[in-house]
Amino acid sequence: MFITLEGPEGSGKTSQMSDLAKYLREQGYEVITTREPGGTSIGDQIRSVLTNLENTELMPRTEILLFLAARAQLVEQLIRPALENGKIVLCDRYGDSTLAYQGYGHQTDLDLLKRLLAFATGGLKPDLTLFLDIDVETGLQRKIDADEWNRLDAYEIAFHIRVRQGYKTLLAEEPERWVLIDASRPQAEVQKMMRQAVTFRLKMS
Repeated sequence: MFITLEGPEGSGKTSQMSDLAKYLREQGYEVITTREPGGTSIGDQIRSVLTNLENTELMPRTEILLFLAARAQLVEQLIRPALENGKIVLCDRYGDSTLAYQGYGHQTDLDLLKRLLAFATGGLKPDLTLFLDIDVETGLQRKIDADEWNRLDAYEIAFHIRVRQGYKTLLAEEPERWVLIDASRPQAEVQKMMRQAVTFRLKMS
């Protein structure tokens, strides 16, 4: 099963994913964890370009292509082989991030982005997407407090508001794939909701 975690900045995806993976391994599943952009040596090099605060000249079109390049490498090198070997793949962000950030955030043509996504991923879509939702200002403050500020965080508030609304639109379009998680709740409660959602979907598969 291919499970992705999505959400606005500061929603806690990264820290929650490691606990979810540990839980699933304790249940006897083989689990691979990865992230976007990154997850491979090539992807991590691309990530350093995308997140560097000094790269203020990076254009939205360039940003899109870099994300897609990292994703193409990740799918072919890691995700597909793991799924073919019967493992669960947990991925911190995936194609929906491109639609939310570069599509709704940068207001790029969504149909074009969807075609590019299909090419980059070879049509691979998640079986389940957990959307960790949090208020934009609260999430960004979390990033500041954790000293994890990067180039994407530094976009104006209006951009991040469009991103969050974009996620909600994507969820409404494919409710059977998405599960909404209130990421403003205490960490233990968020983890419990995530485990319940994943366990239910695994039983159904």
